[in-house]
Amino acid sequence: MATKTLPTFTREQVAKWIVIDSNVYDVSRFKDIHPGGVAVLLEDHIPGQDATESFYSLHRHEVLKRPAYKRLHIGTIQGEESVITSGEVGQPSQVPFAEPTWLSDGFHSPYYKESHRRLQLAMRKFVDEVVKPEAWVREESGERASPQVMEAMAQLNVIAMKMGPGPHLKGLTLMNGAVLPEEFDYFHDLIVHQELARQGQRGYGDSLLSGLLIGLPPIIHFGSPALKARIIPEVLSGKKVLCLAVTEAFSGSDVSGMRTRATKTPDGKFWIINGTKKWITNGTCVNGITVILVERGEGVETKPIKTMYSASAGTAYITLDNVKVPIENTIGPEDNGMFIIFSNFNHERWVICASATVLQRLIIEEVFKWINQRKVFGKPLVSQAVIRSKSWVENVTHQMNNMSYKEQARKLAGPIALLKTHVTNCALDTAREAVQIFGGRGVTKTGMGQYVEQAYRGTMFDSILGGAESVLGDFGVRQALKDMPSNVRL
Repeated sequence: MATKTLPTFTREQVAKWIVIDSNVYDVSRFKDIHPGGVAVLLEDHIPGQDATESFYSLHRHEVLKRPAYKRLHIGTIQGEESVITSGEVGQPSQVPFAEPTWLSDGFHSPYYKESHRRLQLAMRKFVDEVVKPEAWVREESGERASPQVMEAMAQLNVIAMKMGPGPHLKGLTLMNGAVLPEEFDYFHDLIVHQELARQGQRGYGDSLLSGLLIGLPPIIHFGSPALKARIIPEVLSGKKVLCLAVTEAFSGSDVSGMRTRATKTPDGKFWIINGTKKWITNGTCVNGITVILVERGEGVETKPIKTMYSASAGTAYITLDNVKVPIENTIGPEDNGMFIIFSNFNHERWVICASATVLQRLIIEEVFKWINQRKVFGKPLVSQAVIRSKSWVENVTHQMNNMSYKEQARKLAGPIALLKTHVTNCALDTAREAVQIFGGRGVTKTGMGQYVEQAYRGTMFDSILGGAESVLGDFGVRQALKDMPSNVRL
């Protein structure tokens, strides 16, 4: 389809129109329905003038790309070219601190090789073109990710890659061959989660099967061969949704305080389960619960819980009323559930760290763009803010690449707990400072500060997921003390 060629005008010819970044817009039929009122369009410095600065002090660049407003574009200024962009689709941002150093020009990293770069480019393009277009709408409506996005993720085996390295990747084509299954490591895993997080909506991000991320590993690592063969293909294909139901209203971070009970039938062939689970991500759309795999059926009821971020995550209250489950659905040895649960926390907390750091970069990018274009008292806001961010995520990721699953459970549980506490604290600081910089726009759900407002609500949730900060801080120190030599003195 040929691109329509628009006419050009001299600046003298556009007296009744508006010029934004050398593009001419006819708002004569739009002015009466302008959301900000007609008066702002009639101010002396708007009609026939270069309104670029005024426009970008009130609107995001994406507004001009919407079909409803794109039709107002009638031409360009003769001899001039448009120079403003919000970033190139599928490409790294050029805004300072918006990307990790390995994606920044002139910087180097010992952790990443060519397959990591191929995967990053493919994931960025996929997120920009497939995921991001629906993210904000579904975040606001409270809907989970669409079947079309789920199907696209399954076809490219993004769902499988979210689970990290392992035998579940064998024989799969990952992101159209960007990386081979046998070379997929935790830095590839890091890229997958960080690129998915760049769509910017915290609740919608959890609807991209975050429940599966913590629900499936117990089956992968501890399930029987028959259970693996039956469940894993259906889940990785996106046909079924899985969640991990640990938290209860009475226990919270105290996993040992769970009150849900499973008792065997007299013939030893079934479990009868009674109890409740609360704040379970993806629970409203789930087909199974672990450590005993409970498939949706009679006696299983899920109800949505309204949270401060978004209903699209499907956070649920689950009731188990005399649920009959085949004994074959037991995951791992009986009475070994605590080890399964606690070893499973490591990857979950690491993913939270990965996502939280990239969301901080996204907010920093928003802030840098804003302070560069916003003027206060006639001067750019850029001179009034300095923002820094740091993390040791990559160091922990390197250790994960060189440890078995059991070694990670023993040696990295404490460091990851402390890392998660540090990252979520930093995220809260970043979001709070960003709101101060954006002012009223930072607490408004739409417009210039929409990502900042969403981050301010969503980052609090990260500080609770995977264990509250106070609990993880204590746990990390206690884990470290286990390796403390008994004979050292000052």
